[in-house]
Amino acid sequence: MYYGPQGIASCERPPMAVGPFLSASTSVLPDGAAAPRPGLPRSPGSLPKVASPTAPIRYNPSSMRVAIGADHAGFDLKQQLLEVLRSDGHESLDVGAHALDPGDDYPDFALAVAERVRAGDAQRGIVVCGSGVGSCVAANKVAGVRASVCHDTYSASQGVEHDSLNVLCLGGRIVGIALATELVRAFLGATYRGTGRFARRLNKVLAVERGG
Repeated sequence: MYYGPQGIASCERPPMAVGPFLSASTSVLPDGAAAPRPGLPRSPGSLPKVASPTAPIRYNPSSMRVAIGADHAGFDLKQQLLEVLRSDGHESLDVGAHALDPGDDYPDFALAVAERVRAGDAQRGIVVCGSGVGSCVAANKVAGVRASVCHDTYSASQGVEHDSLNVLCLGGRIVGIALATELVRAFLGATYRGTGRFARRLNKVLAVERGG
């Protein structure tokens, strides 16, 4: 039994709507296809595609030739930094050690790096020993070399900008590869300002080096 709009009973089934049930968010096009009504949410499949995020930007400063060396205490960190330099687009000049030898001496590698920088074979140098201190002392004995231990990024960049630092000394027993990577990038990414008070102060240091 069915009841019509006036409440009159009838045995006849009311006519069915043409087509399948449509939600309130759809309408019917002339060809019978459902389409979203303006201003109402679209189905997930009809949303516009969003471009996938771009790959992370890799660090890419101006390419340099970098002399790098380490004794047994800095050997492991040096090997990891060689890969960092390569991936960042720098040319590495590895002066050793080329194998882990507990009996080797840090001055040999610090002086080798310093000599490469002094001769112009490398634009910058990196030396790794246990603390960085011994290598720093040794490297600074070579005329034209300005080496410093830097275990924070401010010093690593400011040393170049203000003091024309050209050899970075690191302690393989002090810093790990994550921090060492940031230190090397800060060091290599900085440029000596070379004017005004910075040039005046550096010239005083150079005068001492010349014995004047």
